[in-house]
Amino acid sequence: MSHLISKYLGIILFILGCSMLNPVHSKENKRETYEQLDLFGQVFDLIKSKYVQEVQSKELIEAAINGMLSSLDPHSGFLVPKSYDDMQVDTKGSFGGLGIEVTQQDGFVKVVSPMDDTPAYKAGVLAGDFITFVDDKPMLGLTLSEAVEIMRGPVGSSVKLTIVREGLEDPIEVEVTRDVIKLTAAKVRIDNDIVIMRVTTFNEQTIPNLEDGMKATMEKTGINEPKGFILDLRNNPGGLLSVAISVTDLFLDQGEIVSTRDREGKGERYKASKGDIAKGKPVVILINAGSASASEIVAGALQDHQRAIVLGTKSFGKGSVQSVLPMGQSGGIRLTTARYYTPSGRSIQALGVTPDVFLEFKKVEEKEEEKRKTFSEADLEGALSNDSLTDSEKEMLRKEELSFQETKKRRDKDNQLAHAIDLIQGLSVLSVKE
Repeated sequence: MSHLISKYLGIILFILGCSMLNPVHSKENKRETYEQLDLFGQVFDLIKSKYVQEVQSKELIEAAINGMLSSLDPHSGFLVPKSYDDMQVDTKGSFGGLGIEVTQQDGFVKVVSPMDDTPAYKAGVLAGDFITFVDDKPMLGLTLSEAVEIMRGPVGSSVKLTIVREGLEDPIEVEVTRDVIKLTAAKVRIDNDIVIMRVTTFNEQTIPNLEDGMKATMEKTGINEPKGFILDLRNNPGGLLSVAISVTDLFLDQGEIVSTRDREGKGERYKASKGDIAKGKPVVILINAGSASASEIVAGALQDHQRAIVLGTKSFGKGSVQSVLPMGQSGGIRLTTARYYTPSGRSIQALGVTPDVFLEFKKVEEKEEEKRKTFSEADLEGALSNDSLTDSEKEMLRKEELSFQETKKRRDKDNQLAHAIDLIQGLSVLSVKE
């Protein structure tokens, strides 16, 4: 018993000693702090001596730390050594798992977004889904780190997710096969002389992917002066703040990108450097409910500077900054230490970025396409041909028809992207006229 008392007394003295280093905490009632820490020690002692089965001290202390952190907000938590190491790998763009970014809401695991071309994405997991069971094991009551650990497993193994989805009365079950998640952080392509940048996450690969993609695309197409740029941030759960700042800086010559403020109002301001990759050409950003954190920093900054038109649906609304603090061989803690603000001073926390052009994603089904099909004189059997067209005019009409068919296919596949292309084409025409 004396061993236990000395053990928890050591813990209390360590915590109290650390807290006294904080001048803000030293203003609190020291007696109350001693009493609460003594209560912790008494509970620890009772569990060790009277619980129905033996419990390891390490497990109890880790659970206490995690409970303390997770009670603060959904993004703070304790990282055991394995979770801490996994997180370091995640930011480099390769890891094992299902391919979903998750958070916690009301004790349930909520999908922020599935990542492009990952097992979860292919299995039909959607942003906003609640994962209630994993292989029939309930997620309610677990910490976020514990839930993530259960979802991870050997590559090639399958896991059954029970999902509650808005709009569906009954839960659905989805079978997902785990795989090594190798994210291509960004891809670049050109459509109708418009550069389309698809950014799936903000990690160490994002800027190199964009730079290499731009160079390869320009060399392949021979287009040096595109009509505009589309930055697709849909279902992008975020990532590194520094990378979000770098991506935003690509389209700005000057001005503030984002600022952060801690509990005392202190923080950092990050400003753009000279050099606009788009050279003043129109920029459209695509967002949806799966666009979170770093994605919202980019969209919010370019929207505030009126440098881009934001199109889609309202973003996730995560406007807080997490710092990962190493704790030696014990792992680390993820702690919310500040809020971030767009250049105009607005906080996105729990509000999200509201698009300039609201447009929900809608994929046209074949039956609906048949319903809206129209006819013209030329479609009628035996219709007379136009005898006034030259060969060059006929060739121009043929190309216009091919372009129209390509546009229709694109719109039916992704109406948000098609609308963004239309916007840039319209703006480019206006700029030429001016």
